[in-house]
Amino acid sequence: MSKINKLIIAAAGAGKTTYLINEALKQDKEVLITTYTEANESEIKKKFIEINGAIPKNVTIQTWFSMLLQHGVKPYQDYLTDKKINGMILVNQQSSQYIRESNIDKHYFSREYKIYSDKLSKFVFKSNEKSDGAVFDRLSRIYSYIFIDEVQDLAGYDLELIKLLFQTNSNIVLVGDPRQTTYSTHWEKKNKQYQDGKIKEFIQSECKKLAVEIDEISLNCSYRNNQIICNFSSKLFPEYVVPISKQNDEVEHRGIFFIKESDIDVYLAQYQPLQLRVDRRKQVNPSLSVMNFGESKGLGFDRVLIYPTQKILDFILKNKSLDGTSRAKFYVAITRARHSVGIVYTYSDKSSIDEIENWKLQ
Repeated sequence: MSKINKLIIAAAGAGKTTYLINEALKQDKEVLITTYTEANESEIKKKFIEINGAIPKNVTIQTWFSMLLQHGVKPYQDYLTDKKINGMILVNQQSSQYIRESNIDKHYFSREYKIYSDKLSKFVFKSNEKSDGAVFDRLSRIYSYIFIDEVQDLAGYDLELIKLLFQTNSNIVLVGDPRQTTYSTHWEKKNKQYQDGKIKEFIQSECKKLAVEIDEISLNCSYRNNQIICNFSSKLFPEYVVPISKQNDEVEHRGIFFIKESDIDVYLAQYQPLQLRVDRRKQVNPSLSVMNFGESKGLGFDRVLIYPTQKILDFILKNKSLDGTSRAKFYVAITRARHSVGIVYTYSDKSSIDEIENWKLQ
Protein backbone atom coordinates (compact mmCIF):
# COMPACT_ATOMS: atom_id res chain seq x y z
CA MET A 1 0.00 0.00 0.00
CA SER A 2 1.33 3.46 -0.87
CA LYS A 3 2.06 5.95 1.88
CA ILE A 4 -0.75 8.31 2.91
CA ASN A 5 -0.19 12.05 3.46
CA LYS A 6 -3.53 13.76 3.93
CA LEU A 7 -5.17 16.89 5.35
CA ILE A 8 -8.92 16.68 6.00
CA ILE A 9 -10.72 19.97 6.61
CA ALA A 10 -13.72 19.30 8.85
CA ALA A 11 -16.72 21.51 9.56
CA ALA A 12 -17.90 22.08 13.13
CA GLY A 13 -20.01 19.11 14.25
CA ALA A 14 -18.82 16.89 11.38
CA GLY A 15 -17.87 14.05 13.72
CA LYS A 16 -14.12 14.23 13.11
CA THR A 17 -13.30 12.49 16.41
CA THR A 18 -15.55 9.59 15.40
CA TYR A 19 -13.89 9.55 11.97
CA LEU A 20 -10.40 9.36 13.51
CA ILE A 21 -11.41 6.57 15.87
CA ASN A 22 -12.99 4.52 13.09
CA GLU A 23 -9.84 4.97 10.97
CA ALA A 24 -7.63 3.93 13.91
CA LEU A 25 -9.78 0.84 14.57
CA LYS A 26 -9.17 -0.38 11.00
CA GLN A 27 -5.42 -0.65 11.65
CA ASP A 28 -3.58 -3.60 13.18
CA LYS A 29 -0.23 -1.77 13.29
CA GLU A 30 0.81 0.84 15.87
CA VAL A 31 -1.26 4.04 15.77
CA LEU A 32 -0.59 7.42 17.40
CA ILE A 33 -3.39 9.95 17.80
CA THR A 34 -2.15 13.32 18.98
CA THR A 35 -4.07 16.53 19.66
CA TYR A 36 -3.28 19.96 21.06
CA THR A 37 -5.38 20.17 24.25
CA GLU A 38 -5.73 17.84 27.25
CA ALA A 39 -9.51 18.32 27.00
CA ASN A 40 -9.48 16.92 23.47
CA GLU A 41 -7.20 14.05 24.49
CA SER A 42 -9.78 13.10 27.16
CA GLU A 43 -12.62 13.46 24.65
CA ILE A 44 -10.90 11.07 22.20
CA LYS A 45 -10.31 8.48 24.95
CA LYS A 46 -13.93 8.77 26.11
CA LYS A 47 -15.25 8.41 22.56
CA PHE A 48 -13.01 5.37 21.95
CA ILE A 49 -14.57 3.60 24.94
CA GLU A 50 -18.06 4.66 23.79
CA ILE A 51 -17.51 3.23 20.28
CA ASN A 52 -15.24 0.27 20.98
CA GLY A 53 -15.61 -0.51 24.69
CA ALA A 54 -11.86 0.02 25.18
CA ILE A 55 -8.79 1.65 23.66
CA PRO A 56 -6.93 -1.04 21.65
CA LYS A 57 -3.37 -1.89 22.72
CA ASN A 58 -1.97 -0.72 19.38
CA VAL A 59 -3.41 2.80 19.81
CA THR A 60 -1.64 5.56 21.76
CA ILE A 61 -3.46 8.83 22.48
CA GLN A 62 -1.52 11.80 23.83
CA THR A 63 -1.27 15.56 23.58
CA TRP A 64 1.08 17.19 21.07
CA PHE A 65 3.29 18.53 23.89
CA SER A 66 3.45 15.16 25.65
CA MET A 67 4.31 13.38 22.38
CA LEU A 68 7.07 15.89 21.58
CA LEU A 69 8.59 15.53 25.05
CA GLN A 70 8.55 11.72 24.91
CA HIS A 71 9.62 11.17 21.32
CA GLY A 72 11.19 14.44 20.24
CA VAL A 73 13.12 15.74 23.24
CA LYS A 74 14.14 12.85 25.51
CA PRO A 75 15.70 10.31 23.08
CA TYR A 76 18.09 12.69 21.29
CA GLN A 77 18.46 15.68 23.62
CA ASP A 78 22.22 15.02 23.94
CA TYR A 79 22.71 16.67 20.55
CA LEU A 80 21.77 19.99 22.20
CA THR A 81 22.19 19.53 25.98
CA ASP A 82 23.54 16.91 28.38
CA LYS A 83 21.59 18.25 31.38
CA LYS A 84 18.50 16.57 32.84
CA ILE A 85 15.34 18.14 31.41
CA ASN A 86 12.67 18.46 34.12
CA GLY A 87 9.58 18.47 31.94
CA MET A 88 7.87 21.47 30.37
CA ILE A 89 6.70 24.88 31.56
CA LEU A 90 3.57 26.24 29.87
CA VAL A 91 3.95 29.86 28.76
CA ASN A 92 1.28 32.18 27.39
CA GLN A 93 3.64 34.69 25.82
CA GLN A 94 6.96 34.54 24.02
CA SER A 95 9.70 33.10 26.24
CA SER A 96 13.39 34.12 26.33
CA GLN A 97 12.65 36.82 23.76
CA TYR A 98 16.09 38.47 23.72
CA ILE A 99 18.29 35.42 24.34
CA ARG A 100 20.27 34.05 21.42
CA GLU A 101 19.56 30.57 20.13
CA SER A 102 23.19 29.62 20.73
CA ASN A 103 22.63 30.02 24.48
CA ILE A 104 20.84 26.65 24.77
CA ASP A 105 20.31 26.75 28.55
CA LYS A 106 18.56 30.12 28.59
CA HIS A 107 16.93 30.13 25.14
CA TYR A 108 15.02 26.87 25.62
CA PHE A 109 14.89 26.38 29.41
CA SER A 110 13.72 28.01 32.63
CA ARG A 111 15.95 28.17 35.73
CA GLU A 112 14.46 24.83 36.85
CA TYR A 113 15.57 23.47 33.47
CA LYS A 114 12.03 22.98 32.22
CA ILE A 115 11.63 23.47 28.49
CA TYR A 116 9.40 26.40 27.48
CA SER A 117 6.24 25.18 25.73
CA ASP A 118 6.71 27.66 22.87
CA LYS A 119 10.26 26.38 22.25
CA LEU A 120 9.42 22.68 22.37
CA SER A 121 8.86 22.09 18.64
CA LYS A 122 11.90 24.21 17.78
CA PHE A 123 14.07 22.08 20.11
CA VAL A 124 12.73 18.90 18.46
CA PHE A 125 13.39 20.34 14.99
CA LYS A 126 16.99 21.27 15.91
CA SER A 127 17.59 17.86 17.57
CA ASN A 128 16.37 16.13 14.43
CA GLU A 129 18.64 18.33 12.32
CA LYS A 130 21.73 17.66 14.49
CA SER A 131 21.01 13.92 14.67
CA ASP A 132 20.68 13.66 10.89
CA GLY A 133 16.97 12.82 11.00
CA ALA A 134 17.15 10.27 13.83
CA VAL A 135 14.22 11.78 15.80
CA PHE A 136 11.64 11.27 13.06
CA ASP A 137 13.21 8.08 11.80
CA ARG A 138 12.69 6.57 15.27
CA LEU A 139 9.11 7.87 15.54
CA SER A 140 8.15 6.39 12.17
CA ARG A 141 9.60 3.02 13.19
CA ILE A 142 7.32 3.03 16.26
CA TYR A 143 4.10 4.23 14.60
CA SER A 144 2.82 3.18 11.17
CA TYR A 145 -0.08 5.64 11.42
CA ILE A 146 0.02 9.12 12.95
CA PHE A 147 -3.25 11.05 13.20
CA ILE A 148 -3.08 14.71 14.26
CA ASP A 149 -6.40 16.13 15.47
CA GLU A 150 -7.14 19.88 15.84
CA VAL A 151 -4.25 20.52 13.44
CA GLN A 152 -5.38 24.13 13.01
CA ASP A 153 -3.97 24.92 16.47
CA LEU A 154 -0.39 24.13 15.41
CA ALA A 155 1.89 26.94 14.24
CA GLY A 156 5.50 28.08 13.90
CA TYR A 157 7.97 25.20 14.18
CA ASP A 158 5.05 22.76 14.64
CA LEU A 159 4.46 23.15 10.91
CA GLU A 160 8.08 22.25 10.18
CA LEU A 161 7.56 19.06 12.21
CA ILE A 162 4.47 18.23 10.14
CA LYS A 163 6.56 18.67 7.00
CA LEU A 164 9.15 16.25 8.43
CA LEU A 165 6.39 13.74 9.29
CA PHE A 166 5.20 13.81 5.67
CA GLN A 167 8.73 12.72 4.67
CA THR A 168 8.77 9.65 6.96
CA ASN A 169 7.49 6.15 6.15
CA SER A 170 4.49 6.63 8.48
CA ASN A 171 1.00 7.31 7.13
CA ILE A 172 0.09 10.85 8.21
CA VAL A 173 -3.50 12.11 8.48
CA LEU A 174 -4.20 15.64 9.72
CA VAL A 175 -7.74 16.65 10.68
CA GLY A 176 -8.95 20.07 11.73
CA ASP A 177 -11.15 23.07 11.16
CA PRO A 178 -9.12 26.21 10.34
CA ARG A 179 -12.18 28.26 11.29
CA GLN A 180 -11.69 27.21 14.94
CA THR A 181 -8.13 28.42 15.61
CA THR A 182 -8.62 29.65 19.17
CA TYR A 183 -5.27 28.52 20.60
CA SER A 184 -1.73 29.32 19.58
CA THR A 185 1.16 27.09 20.54
CA HIS A 186 3.83 29.76 20.33
CA TRP A 187 4.86 33.17 19.13
CA GLU A 188 7.85 32.37 16.91
CA LYS A 189 8.45 34.39 13.76
CA LYS A 190 8.79 31.05 11.98
CA ASN A 191 5.91 30.50 9.53
CA LYS A 192 4.16 33.63 10.79
CA GLN A 193 2.33 33.95 7.46
CA TYR A 194 0.53 30.67 8.24
CA GLN A 195 -0.88 31.72 11.62
CA ASP A 196 -4.64 31.74 12.26
CA GLY A 197 -5.17 28.22 10.95
CA LYS A 198 -3.62 28.56 7.49
CA ILE A 199 -2.59 24.88 7.44
CA LYS A 200 -4.01 24.37 3.93
CA GLU A 201 -1.96 27.32 2.62
CA PHE A 202 1.16 25.96 4.36
CA ILE A 203 0.76 22.58 2.67
CA GLN A 204 0.03 24.12 -0.73
CA SER A 205 3.08 26.42 -0.56
CA GLU A 206 5.67 24.55 1.52
CA CYS A 207 4.87 20.88 0.88
CA LYS A 208 4.34 20.96 -2.90
CA LYS A 209 6.76 18.11 -3.58
CA LEU A 210 5.42 15.82 -0.84
CA ALA A 211 2.18 14.62 -2.50
CA VAL A 212 -0.22 15.67 0.25
CA GLU A 213 -3.92 15.17 -0.48
CA ILE A 214 -6.23 17.96 0.73
CA ASP A 215 -9.77 16.68 1.32
CA GLU A 216 -12.40 19.40 1.81
CA ILE A 217 -15.42 17.22 1.02
CA SER A 218 -15.55 14.14 3.28
CA LEU A 219 -16.19 16.03 6.53
CA ASN A 220 -17.87 19.16 5.15
CA CYS A 221 -21.11 18.46 6.99
CA SER A 222 -22.58 19.03 10.43
CA TYR A 223 -24.48 16.52 12.54
CA ARG A 224 -24.88 19.25 15.18
CA ASN A 225 -25.95 22.52 13.52
CA ASN A 226 -29.13 22.97 11.52
CA GLN A 227 -28.77 24.50 8.05
CA ILE A 228 -29.67 28.02 9.23
CA ILE A 229 -26.75 27.91 11.70
CA CYS A 230 -24.42 26.44 9.04
CA ASN A 231 -25.33 29.27 6.65
CA PHE A 232 -24.91 32.01 9.25
CA SER A 233 -21.57 30.75 10.62
CA SER A 234 -20.26 30.48 7.05
CA LYS A 235 -20.55 34.26 6.62
CA LEU A 236 -17.50 34.51 8.87
CA PHE A 237 -15.46 32.39 6.46
CA PRO A 238 -16.77 32.94 2.92
CA GLU A 239 -13.61 31.30 1.51
CA TYR A 240 -14.92 27.88 2.65
CA VAL A 241 -17.81 25.93 1.15
CA VAL A 242 -20.96 26.11 3.30
CA PRO A 243 -21.32 22.84 5.26
CA ILE A 244 -24.38 20.68 4.69
CA SER A 245 -26.50 20.02 7.77
CA LYS A 246 -27.34 16.40 8.56
CA GLN A 247 -29.47 17.48 11.52
CA ASN A 248 -33.18 17.77 10.82
CA ASP A 249 -34.75 17.74 14.29
CA GLU A 250 -38.29 19.08 14.23
CA VAL A 251 -38.28 21.56 17.11
CA GLU A 252 -39.72 24.98 17.78
CA HIS A 253 -37.53 28.10 17.85
CA ARG A 254 -34.92 27.24 15.23
CA GLY A 255 -32.48 29.79 13.81
CA ILE A 256 -30.59 32.97 14.74
CA PHE A 257 -32.25 35.60 16.96
CA PHE A 258 -31.50 39.03 18.39
CA ILE A 259 -32.51 39.22 22.07
CA LYS A 260 -33.00 42.62 23.73
CA GLU A 261 -31.09 43.12 26.99
CA SER A 262 -34.37 43.77 28.80
CA ASP A 263 -35.67 40.35 27.62
CA ILE A 264 -32.65 38.24 28.60
CA ASP A 265 -34.08 36.75 31.81
CA VAL A 266 -37.39 35.80 30.17
CA TYR A 267 -35.55 34.27 27.19
CA LEU A 268 -33.23 32.29 29.49
CA ALA A 269 -36.19 30.98 31.50
CA GLN A 270 -38.10 29.98 28.37
CA TYR A 271 -35.34 28.28 26.34
CA GLN A 272 -32.55 27.46 28.84
CA PRO A 273 -29.67 28.25 26.45
CA LEU A 274 -26.03 28.05 27.49
CA GLN A 275 -24.71 31.59 27.95
CA LEU A 276 -21.50 32.29 26.03
CA ARG A 277 -19.20 35.27 26.56
CA VAL A 278 -15.73 36.26 25.43
CA ASP A 279 -14.35 36.31 29.00
CA ARG A 280 -15.34 36.56 32.67
CA ARG A 281 -15.48 40.34 32.67
CA LYS A 282 -18.82 40.21 30.86
CA GLN A 283 -21.77 40.23 33.28
CA VAL A 284 -24.30 37.43 32.69
CA ASN A 285 -27.10 35.75 34.63
CA PRO A 286 -25.03 33.90 37.29
CA SER A 287 -27.81 31.47 38.19
CA LEU A 288 -27.68 29.74 34.77
CA SER A 289 -24.92 27.91 32.86
CA VAL A 290 -22.21 30.04 31.31
CA MET A 291 -18.94 29.44 29.47
CA ASN A 292 -16.29 31.52 27.74
CA PHE A 293 -16.19 31.12 23.94
CA GLY A 294 -12.88 29.22 23.93
CA GLU A 295 -13.94 26.87 26.75
CA SER A 296 -16.96 25.67 24.78
CA LYS A 297 -14.88 24.39 21.86
CA GLY A 298 -15.68 20.78 20.96
CA LEU A 299 -18.97 20.78 22.87
CA GLY A 300 -22.56 20.84 21.64
CA PHE A 301 -25.75 22.31 23.15
CA ASP A 302 -29.37 22.59 22.03
CA ARG A 303 -29.33 26.37 22.35
CA VAL A 304 -26.85 29.15 23.10
CA LEU A 305 -27.15 32.82 24.01
CA ILE A 306 -24.12 34.87 22.93
CA TYR A 307 -23.07 38.11 24.63
CA PRO A 308 -21.23 39.72 21.69
CA THR A 309 -18.33 42.17 21.84
CA GLN A 310 -18.66 45.51 20.05
CA LYS A 311 -16.39 44.13 17.30
CA ILE A 312 -18.78 41.20 16.77
CA LEU A 313 -21.78 43.55 16.61
CA ASP A 314 -19.93 45.74 14.09
CA PHE A 315 -19.36 42.64 11.96
CA ILE A 316 -23.05 41.65 12.10
CA LEU A 317 -24.56 45.13 11.71
CA LYS A 318 -22.00 46.97 9.57
CA ASN A 319 -20.17 44.11 7.87
CA LYS A 320 -16.86 45.27 9.38
CA SER A 321 -14.07 42.72 9.30
CA LEU A 322 -13.07 40.79 12.43
CA ASP A 323 -9.49 39.98 13.43
CA GLY A 324 -8.46 36.31 13.22
CA THR A 325 -8.96 35.38 16.89
CA SER A 326 -12.30 37.22 17.29
CA ARG A 327 -13.59 35.63 14.09
CA ALA A 328 -12.60 32.11 15.20
CA LYS A 329 -14.07 32.54 18.69
CA PHE A 330 -17.37 33.86 17.36
CA TYR A 331 -17.50 30.96 14.89
CA VAL A 332 -16.92 28.50 17.75
CA ALA A 333 -19.68 30.15 19.81
CA ILE A 334 -22.26 30.02 16.99
CA THR A 335 -21.49 26.42 16.04
CA ARG A 336 -22.03 25.03 19.56
CA ALA A 337 -25.80 25.19 18.95
CA ARG A 338 -28.03 22.51 17.47
CA HIS A 339 -31.26 24.48 17.21
CA SER A 340 -30.95 28.19 18.04
CA VAL A 341 -28.42 30.97 18.55
CA GLY A 342 -29.52 34.03 20.52
CA ILE A 343 -27.38 37.17 20.23
CA VAL A 344 -27.83 39.91 22.83
CA TYR A 345 -28.56 43.17 21.02
CA THR A 346 -31.17 45.81 21.75
CA TYR A 347 -32.49 46.20 18.23
CA SER A 348 -34.85 48.85 16.94
CA ASP A 349 -38.25 47.38 16.07
CA LYS A 350 -37.90 48.72 12.52
CA SER A 351 -34.44 47.22 11.92
CA SER A 352 -33.80 43.90 10.20
CA ILE A 353 -30.70 41.89 9.35
CA ASP A 354 -30.64 39.01 6.87
CA GLU A 355 -30.94 35.58 8.52
CA ILE A 356 -31.46 37.07 12.03
CA GLU A 357 -34.93 37.31 13.55
CA ASN A 358 -35.84 39.93 16.16
CA TRP A 359 -37.17 37.89 19.09
CA LYS A 360 -40.20 39.48 20.73
CA LEU A 361 -41.95 38.68 23.98
CA GLN A 362 -45.24 36.97 23.26
